[in-house]
Order: sequence, then C-alpha cells, then structure tokens
Amino acid sequence: MGSQSSSGMSCGRGSSSGNPADQSEAAEPNQSSGSSSSGSSSRGRRTADRQQSDRQSAFEEDVDLAEVLAYLLRRGQVRVVHGHEATGLQLVQSYSDSDEDSDGAWDGRLGDRYNPPVDTQPDTQEVDRSEIRTQILLATASSSLKSRHSFTHMLTEREQGRCRGSSFSHGECSRIRTHFLPNYVSHKDTYLQKAFCGVYSEEGNMFLSACQDQNIRLYDTTRGRFHLQRTVKARDVGWSVLDVCFTPDARNLLYSSWSDYIHLCSIDGDSENHTALDLNPDERRFCVFSLAASTDGKEILGGANDGCLYVFDLEQNKRTLKIDAHEDDVNAVAFADSSSQLLFSGSDDALCKVWDRRTLREDRPQPVGQLAGHRDGITFIHSKGDARYLISNSKDQSIKLWDVRKFSPKEGLAASRLAVTQQNWDYRWQQVPQRALKKHKLTGDTSVMTYRGHGVLHTLIRCRFSPEFSTGQRFIYSGCSTGKIVIYDVLTGMVVSRLSGHDACVRDVSWHPYDDKIISSSWDGAVRMWEHRQTHPLEEERERERESHMGEEKR
Repeated sequence: MGSQSSSGMSCGRGSSSGNPADQSEAAEPNQSSGSSSSGSSSRGRRTADRQQSDRQSAFEEDVDLAEVLAYLLRRGQVRVVHGHEATGLQLVQSYSDSDEDSDGAWDGRLGDRYNPPVDTQPDTQEVDRSEIRTQILLATASSSLKSRHSFTHMLTEREQGRCRGSSFSHGECSRIRTHFLPNYVSHKDTYLQKAFCGVYSEEGNMFLSACQDQNIRLYDTTRGRFHLQRTVKARDVGWSVLDVCFTPDARNLLYSSWSDYIHLCSIDGDSENHTALDLNPDERRFCVFSLAASTDGKEILGGANDGCLYVFDLEQNKRTLKIDAHEDDVNAVAFADSSSQLLFSGSDDALCKVWDRRTLREDRPQPVGQLAGHRDGITFIHSKGDARYLISNSKDQSIKLWDVRKFSPKEGLAASRLAVTQQNWDYRWQQVPQRALKKHKLTGDTSVMTYRGHGVLHTLIRCRFSPEFSTGQRFIYSGCSTGKIVIYDVLTGMVVSRLSGHDACVRDVSWHPYDDKIISSSWDGAVRMWEHRQTHPLEEERERERESHMGEEKR
C-alpha cells in the first residue's frame, strides 16, 4: 500500500499469536543434555522465555489494536453505532474522499523515537560468491575487499611507477572517490510543505523536486550549482504529487498523483505544455505510486493502487498494456535495462516480480519469476541497470539485493505471504513492534544480501544503487524515517555513512550520476545537497557540540 493506505490493518491480516507457523518459527531446536536435571532446567528456562515473549506479544497486540481503533475513530474512518438487540454496539466504516490527515505522525517526525536495528555482522555468504562482487571489485580496481588502500598509499604507488601508465585508471579513480563520500550540506532549499521526491536528470545538469504544495521545481545543477530555474504548477493533484521523473532527453517531465492520469509537461523552452495521459483505470479511487520512462522515451511504465502495471505508449497516445500484477498496491516499478523488455515491480504483497514484454499477455499475465523474502510490503525498487540485479526497500525495515536469475520457489512465496498476513501494525503512524524485527531468513528467501540500519516509516521511502561512473555502484543509499541518509557497502552490508540534518523522514535520495553529490528530499520541507568537505577534527567536534546545544534548546 502506498502512502495513502494502511500497511497491515486490512481485515484479511490476522494476528500472529496462536498461529502454529509463527510458533514453530519462534521455537528453538531440540538440544540434547548431559543430565536430566540440566535438561529440565534448560527446558524450564526456554518455556519461561517463550511465555514472557508471548505475554509481550499479546501486550503489544492489545495496545496496537486499541491505538488503531482510537486512530480510526479520530480520523472519522469508522464510527460507533447501536446495532440490533443481540449485536449491541457496532463499528461502521465511513468513506472519505480525502486521505489527508493532520495528525502529528503524518508529519514524519515520530522516527526520532525509533532506533533502527543494525546488523553488526551481516551474512555475506551469498554475496561473497556472487557475480556482483566480481563486478564491483573490477569497477573499483580492487583485487579484494581488503585492498582498499588509503588515498596517500595510492599516490605513493603512482609516484613509484607502480600504476598502469602515468595516471590512475578509471577504476582506481572510483576507488579513490569511495574515501570521499558526501558529508556536508552545500546548498539547501526549504518549502512550506513536505518534499516527496526528487531526482537528477540523466546528465546531472538538472534536478527535479516535487512537493505537497503541488509545485514541481526544476533546479539548474551544472558545475555544482543549485539554482531554482523554474516552478511548474502540477494539475489534477490529489493530496500530493507522489512521483516525478524526466524523459531521457530531459525535455519533458512526468508526474503522478491520486488521479486517472499521468501528466506529461514540456520544460524545453519558456512555455509549458501539459498533456494528460489517460490510463483508463477501473478503480474510482486511483493512484500511480511509481513512474519510469523507457530508455528510448517512447513508453511510460506505472504501478498503481489497483495492483496493476500500466504501459502508456507516447507515440500512439494510448495505454497499450494493463497487467493484473499483484494482490495489493504496486508501490514501485522499474525497467531492468536499456532494452525496456524486462520490467520489475514491487508491491505491498511483499513480492518483487519480473515480467518479460516479449511473452506477456494481458489476458493471462504471468511473470517470468518472483522474488520472495520480505516480511512486509515493498516501498521501492531500483535496478542496477544490467537486467541481473535489483534492490528492494521494505516496511520490514530492510533492503534486499536480488539476482533475478534466482527466483523463489513456491515455499518461499507461501512463507512471505504468511508473514505479510501476520503484520497488523500501520507503518504510517505506529512505531515498529518488536515482533516485526525478525532477522532470520524466511523459508525460500533467495535474496543475495540483506541490509539493516535505516527506518522505513510514514511513507514509501526510497533506496538506490550509487552511480556506476563515480563509485562503481559500490554503495546502496537510502532515505530513513529518522531524518538521515544511510549509505551501505554492497559487499559487506555495513553502514559506511549516516548523514544527519533533517528534522523529519527523508523520503527520497538522488546521487549525481558523475559528481560526488547527493540530494535528499524530506518531509521537513527541506531539499539538501550534500557533498564532501574535508574538515579538521576540532571543527567536527565543534559542529557536534553546536548540534547538541541546538537539540537541547529545542527540548
């Protein structure tokens, strides 16, 4: 479900308490003991631990249900009425044409009370023997993970003639850049409402930002600038503009909202020409959560709240494909590579699916494969661009790396579906319950790697691979509900950097395709450009003291 719909309050999702599958999942394996007394004592401790865990789970569930009911009553989504004699009081659903809410949780500022769990020792067995490891090591001119020499060491080797040629290779330059990740805000713009998404153009000379104020802002980012060039007033907007993207030639922009249409707006020249692309959906309340343009600029791919994928052909000016793809909202879509033949989709049913246009039939849609392993809905997916690897961000508070040549078996799909049905909390406004933070892999999980250390609350938070040119795609970076940008090493799974500075959740992040710059878009209304700045240790300490002092003043 997208940012307008619940993460797990639907009637079909039950509680995990009392479920045999959940109990077996939590049960520990049998262990033999040297003596009956020690075995009895051990079993007693395990029984006590399980009982305590069950009591905690039941307590959390009771609190959650009470909070959910109070929240729905407060929002007016349900009301209490007197039933017939035998039924007493009843809850009746109230329909509302607006999904907007003024509760504090919707400001995205609850994440400061949540410390996302971090894997201190990520499981790298699969990624260590994967092809992506070889790709990244070659792209960064590294013979192994341990060969990440310091910049000064590499300069010394070059001076001693140990480099190939008289200068560093492109891979060596990429490796050097991994030592100088963005860490300082060089530019900033602030809006009066939430910034929802932002993305660089393919060449990196423009940046597109969408805000809840229904304005789409275009920035000139050439030569390190961050200058507001144009503001486009979006049309037919319900609640907010939810996604934007450039066409490949950067002459047009695309945006979507709660509307039957995807909108195309020309930005080449002084005039603006808006064109509404009718997707002709069956749903009365319809929204496209995610957009992608094909490499040739001829087709637009969209994922919607009706569980369908839509393809709109710009040359024919009509919808050419509608695929009943998922059992729940499609929150994210992507083209696998420049051929535009393979499509990726991610949904609130916790599955990523791979579709081949060459064998796809609208009347009998069948994915070529499915990727299961997440325990909750997927908020975003990003392709590495090679039609082999993609990453998915999820409400289960993790990112997963997938090899699309390794699909999940039936038992994996069943395990993921069961895990989703057991989620009965709402990620938009509730804190993450402890029971939702299970780390062990589900049966049939075919993911290559799992990354933990960022929070996914409030909205459809996005993650991406770092650029090929400047980093060799060595990193995965993500927004975070705590107002941070979190950067992971793809091969080790470790958090290598956290950028702090926002006062609310960071929904979107975009890394310049060629320069060492990241732009973050946050629900605090700020859009910030981050770049590397070499600082003296004393300056860093003074900056930390200043931030601490400001925090105390706010409290």
